[in-house]
Amino acid sequence: MGTYILKRIMTIIPIFLIATLLTFGMIHLSPVDPAEAYLAAIHIQPTEELLAQKRHEFGLDKPLLVQYVSSVIQISQFNFGVSYVTNKPVWEEISSRIPATIQLTVGGLIIAILVSIPLGFLAGIKKNSGIDHFSRFLSFFGASIPSFLFGYLLIFFFSVKLDLFPVEGIGTWKYLVLPAITLALPLIALYTRLLRASVLENLEEPYVLFARTRGIHEKKIMGKHVLRIAISPMVTGLGMNLGKLMTGAIIVEAVFSWPGFGRYFIEAIFNRDVPVIQCYVLLAAGLFLISNLIVDLIQMYIDPRISRKGRQFQ
Repeated sequence: MGTYILKRIMTIIPIFLIATLLTFGMIHLSPVDPAEAYLAAIHIQPTEELLAQKRHEFGLDKPLLVQYVSSVIQISQFNFGVSYVTNKPVWEEISSRIPATIQLTVGGLIIAILVSIPLGFLAGIKKNSGIDHFSRFLSFFGASIPSFLFGYLLIFFFSVKLDLFPVEGIGTWKYLVLPAITLALPLIALYTRLLRASVLENLEEPYVLFARTRGIHEKKIMGKHVLRIAISPMVTGLGMNLGKLMTGAIIVEAVFSWPGFGRYFIEAIFNRDVPVIQCYVLLAAGLFLISNLIVDLIQMYIDPRISRKGRQFQ
């Protein structure tokens, strides 16, 4: 187990370096001049003298290799430079917004898990029943409707018409309900469909037949064996979407004026704030890598066969 974790951590390092290289390359291949973007953000007319001065301050007049090595060293120290707009350290700006994004992400994830696990499981063991038809309708609806449209519908009915929840901002738990539901709906559609298909597949496996012939109670077979194994694809999907949730809640944060770093990223794009964009992209890559590592470890605990297969190929 320890060796497996160490190997996975060691594979994260080169992947993250590749992400830094790609980000560095995209910024330098972009037609936007960072020095010109900086002067435009602070409303100063760019001149050749000012542009040369800012390029020197940003180290853009150095060889590309020197710039890349310097960038990696700074990133390893959580130094992503200074925002062109606020003139404050980027990491300080983003870290102040991370708690709001985490709050929204955790809320959406909890709702998605609480709804999709029982709904997908019951739809699988009660095929073609009313709950199965409802789960398929919810899956199609959640997968097809855009998040911004669903968010505006929730605002219209539950904030404007019924006046049950606030329209925008952050505060008590009431502020979290509508954006968390909006964020959770696509996940509910995905996880319900995955779990239903996995339950149906596992019900055809020989171990279910053997357990029934041994006289094991049906509830124990379904809960202890079928659900535990069938949930594995859902956990994999969770790993693929956890980083996406953290960094991809941009639309939800924009609709509900949620003060997270996804909304901050949109503002950075409009302002051509290159240091913020670079930090966001690298943070997204790091979150995807770490979340997939955590999910792999959870899967090894749920299904020990994964650990045994890993040792066979060593």
